[in-house]
Amino acid sequence: MSKRGMKYPVIAIDGPAAAGKGTLARQLADVLELPYLDTGLLYRAVARRVLDQGGDPAHDGPEQARQLVPEDMRRTDLREPEVDKAASAVARHPEVREALLERQRHFGRARGAVVDGRDIGTVVFPDASAKFFITASPEVRAQRRYVQRYGHPCADPAELAEEVAAINARDQQDSARETAPLRPAEDAVQIVTDDLDAAGVLERVCLILQEKGIIRR
Repeated sequence: MSKRGMKYPVIAIDGPAAAGKGTLARQLADVLELPYLDTGLLYRAVARRVLDQGGDPAHDGPEQARQLVPEDMRRTDLREPEVDKAASAVARHPEVREALLERQRHFGRARGAVVDGRDIGTVVFPDASAKFFITASPEVRAQRRYVQRYGHPCADPAELAEEVAAINARDQQDSARETAPLRPAEDAVQIVTDDLDAAGVLERVCLILQEKGIIRR
């Protein structure tokens, strides 16, 4: 569907883990009064199902992706370190991505949406009304992920270094996969959030959407 043919706007927000795309997407959905979809949670839910079955995330994702139900998305254990690693593994499988693709597209086309993930602007909604690629340095992202997980900053340099290493490994997996690799869409606006708080990122994105006519001045 072309941008001109879209009845409701779809805003694609891509980027690596802990760059701030989820926070931005949720806030932007409120501003635009649009539904919000965290596609990463779909892959985490699939990974959690695989782990619960004692399966191999590199091979056993497709069956669990086809059996995914809404209750899987509401689990409270989807952001554990083991799920981080497993989610990247299941996301590399073409059959997993195919099983989840139409689910994502149906969500966005129904009433418009703000959708965040890693391939929204390149694969899921290549004709999105607007595209953004949100990123930050591995060190900043590692600290954010730690706070997200434990509720406070990491004060142990060695522990933080492990988190940075995990972030870098996830980036490598996501960028190197053959199917829907992590990369900015050619027409995406890239925003580095190292020196921006959530309010600053939202303000910048809203100004861009005003210029595009998606938000009225």
